[in-house]
This record gives sequence, C-alpha cells and structure tokens, in this order.
Amino acid sequence: MDQVKSQLQTVRARLNQVPALQKAEDATKIPKEYLVLGGGFVLLSLLFFGIGAGSLCSIVGFVYPAYKSLLAIESKTRGEDTQWLIYWVVYCFFSMIEVFTDFLLYWIPFYYAFKLAFLLWAMLPQTKGAKFLYDSFLKDFLKKNESKIDAALDDAKRTAGSISQEIAAATAEISAAGLNAAADYAKTKEKDGKKNE
Repeated sequence: MDQVKSQLQTVRARLNQVPALQKAEDATKIPKEYLVLGGGFVLLSLLFFGIGAGSLCSIVGFVYPAYKSLLAIESKTRGEDTQWLIYWVVYCFFSMIEVFTDFLLYWIPFYYAFKLAFLLWAMLPQTKGAKFLYDSFLKDFLKKNESKIDAALDDAKRTAGSISQEIAAATAEISAAGLNAAADYAKTKEKDGKKNE
C-alpha cells in the first residue's frame, strides 16, 4: 500500500506542473491523479471497444506530427525536417493501404489499438519507426516505381484538367441558359404588367 501511495505522490508531483489539472481538481474536488487515471482509462476503453477510435487515431496521427512539422520548418536544424518528411511519407503510404483494405480491417479485433500503437511508434523521435520503415522498405519500393508513379500522376493531372474544362463549359452553358430564361421571364412579366394598366 505504501508503494501505491508513493507512486501516486510521484504522479501528483508531475501533474502539479499542469495548471488545467489544478483547475479541474478545484472544480470537481477529485484529486488530479485520479482524474488523469480515469481519463486515461476512458480513452483506452473507447479505443479498445472502437467507439470513436478512428477519430482518435486520426487526431493522434495528424495533430502532433503537424505541430512538430511546423516547429521543424521554423528551426535551423535540418534533421528534424527530414524526420517529419519521412513520417508524412510513411503516413500517406499507410493511409493509402488502409483506404483499399478498409473492409478487411473492420474484422480485425482491436485494429484501432494496433493502429494507434503503430502511429506512435512511427512518429515518436525516441523510436524513429517511420525512418526504419522508410529505410528498410519504402525507399527501395518508391525508387523502383518512381517512373510508374510519375506516369500515373501525369495521367491523373491530364484527366483532371480535361474534366475541369468540361465542367467549366457545362457550367457556362447552364449559366447562359439560366440568364436567358430569367430575361425571358422578366420580359413576360413586363408585358403582362403593361397589359393590366
């Protein structure tokens, strides 16, 4: 029991550095270490049971890395830029695979727990998981298929350009027809008004 109390005191000492927790403790009259433990338990429960787990994984996989990327852009050291660029390449590759296999992933128990663990492993500077994946797999794969990827992107760009031109032309035709119809309607109303006078 003494070990539990000493651990709680250690946790409380660290939590004293967070002013928002002090406000929450004052408002609820519940010790901040219990608030944090309860909040962590609720988040883990939601994650394991899949309630909002997709959103939580997206937030964890995007918000912290985006913030760290902005800091890396503003810093003078180059190593941080490279680390976060590699993370975004791995994140995009993972997201593309996930889009096409989503119907299968639904059946994997605790998928979002595994996804969250993967994203944390990939993003944290202590583990540098994204760099490991990039160096051991993605770098060679992307280099080998670079010409195919470029050709697919060029094709998509041409297709998108022609589709946007067709949409612009159709929009112009619809707008012109709408303006003509409005003008005809206004002329009809004007003639009807003169006849009634």
